[in-house]
Amino acid sequence: MSQRMIKDLLKTIADITGEVNGAYNLRSNGCGVERRSSENIIITPKEDKPGITITVKPNTKNETAYIPVIITEDNVNDLVYNDFYIGENCDITIVAGCGIHNDGCGTSQHDGIHTFYIGKNAKVKYIEKHYGEGSVESKKILNPTTIIHMEENSYCEMNMTQIKGVNSTKRETEANLGKDSKLIINEKLMTHDEQIAHSNVNCNLNGEGSIVQIVSRSVAKDSSVQVFHPIATGNNSCKAHIQCDSIIMDKAKVGSIPEIQANHTEAQIVHEAAIGRINNEQLLKLETFGLSEEEAEKVIIDAFLS
Repeated sequence: MSQRMIKDLLKTIADITGEVNGAYNLRSNGCGVERRSSENIIITPKEDKPGITITVKPNTKNETAYIPVIITEDNVNDLVYNDFYIGENCDITIVAGCGIHNDGCGTSQHDGIHTFYIGKNAKVKYIEKHYGEGSVESKKILNPTTIIHMEENSYCEMNMTQIKGVNSTKRETEANLGKDSKLIINEKLMTHDEQIAHSNVNCNLNGEGSIVQIVSRSVAKDSSVQVFHPIATGNNSCKAHIQCDSIIMDKAKVGSIPEIQANHTEAQIVHEAAIGRINNEQLLKLETFGLSEEEAEKVIIDAFLS
């Protein structure tokens, strides 16, 4: 695969366009190929299994760690374990993401298991993009698992996006919130052709004053299938809100199964779910500006997923 294609993949999944400043780890076709720590963010390879440990020193502010994964070969099955230890009082960004380019006729797959330990008063923004491209005969499979442990007064924002081209994905997300911690999960998902996507999110609000907000927006085209199953369990005085919105097109199928449970009288938990097709009035309005139906659909979908 050419360096140009690799650069394009990195730009798509991690917004990397040149030299990366700060902590950086690139995994390619199942192997770590480039690794660099910063003064405050230390990246070390695991000795007992594939993966890395990212340790962020307490009080680290305004730094970013990049940990992209790319697969450019046929018949690669990559399993990786990444652990993040975020020190107290930090304020950092982590940019992940996986891109698969498979020009063969077999299956290339990446299963990433990420476990976060977020310290007291720490703030983390996590950005993850998934993308697949290549021959129509090949399969591109991505199965991310994300586990989050949040200490007192910590904050975590997770923006997880599947752009396109992924034949099958099964997302598993689990979060355990401590006192006064807040978790925001924004999931955006696009499926087409005969792709299948399952997303399970399980949030346990264990600490007093903990807050969870889960927002899922998805578009299902052609004959693709999506199932979204978020669960919020309030085990203390807490607040949670789940919102699932989907656009369904063609012969696609979408299932939304929000689940809430209160195990404390001061737990306030709300869920909303909506599935529907593109509004015809919106299409007609855009078409009056000279857009074709296909162009108008793209504008609406892009705005919906933005």
